[in-house]
Amino acid sequence: MASLTDDMDHPPPARHAGGARRHPTDGRHMQIGEVADRTGLSLRTIRHYEEVGLALPTARSQGGFRLYTDDDVTRLLVVKRMKPLDFALEEMRDLLDILDQLQSPDTDEAARTDLGKRLAVYRSLVEERCEKIRARLADAEQFSAELATALRKHRPAG
Repeated sequence: MASLTDDMDHPPPARHAGGARRHPTDGRHMQIGEVADRTGLSLRTIRHYEEVGLALPTARSQGGFRLYTDDDVTRLLVVKRMKPLDFALEEMRDLLDILDQLQSPDTDEAARTDLGKRLAVYRSLVEERCEKIRARLADAEQFSAELATALRKHRPAG
């Protein structure tokens, strides 16, 4: 999944409790506040993504604090990018699972072919949704320009 947010190579994903895949990094862990700063997500949103199984922290400290790796941050950023495209939770889970399986060295070629086809469907869906957003943005920009023109036209002399 790292290729969606950066060009760094990451080791293959490892299984994590609860069935979610995790990508081991250099062992550096961050607490939720730093993750919130790095992702622009609120603490509440990060906790919600954990509760619904989209982005689990890699570990917990002895005191019970959530501990995240760079790869956990990458996963949260992928979820953040899906949100404005109106993906349902199940679609998010499915797409994250596809990306995880494609990174796994344990995935055989037949499965990779199937996963690639499923990924292509999501890619098309993202393009369709982006086009709708572009059209809405163009309408909003046109409206803003019309209001600016009206404002200039009706501005009191002074």
